[in-house]
Amino acid sequence: MYGDAATVRKILTELGDTWAVVGLSNNRDRAAYGVAQVLRRFGKKVVPVHPKAETVHGEQGYASLADIPFAVDVVDVFVNSDLAGPVADEAVVKGAKAVWFQLGVVDEAAYERTRAAGLEMVMDRCPAIEIPRLN
Repeated sequence: MYGDAATVRKILTELGDTWAVVGLSNNRDRAAYGVAQVLRRFGKKVVPVHPKAETVHGEQGYASLADIPFAVDVVDVFVNSDLAGPVADEAVVKGAKAVWFQLGVVDEAAYERTRAAGLEMVMDRCPAIEIPRLN
């Protein structure tokens, strides 16, 4: 298990409310769209990161983490596992406090690198499932 209950709680409640959601677009059929809605409902500022740099849920989108002109607390990753490692590495460079790989997204080497860099990390879990459980 990559992300025990204490780590999940810490990311969701202590590390900050600005979440970059990598893979978030205006496609309502994608999981990222619904998860972003839940995060917003629980007080998170959601920053869309997608090659199209679309505005989603009223928030300006950016093509990459590097393009975001302000600090990001958590990077939530909705890309295939084979693409997720480089996103975790970008999160480290960006100065994020945590990386969250969504359900089905697993990269053990990226997990080790990210933790070694001092960031909290969860893999193969969904914040939209976890955050309501905190209350």
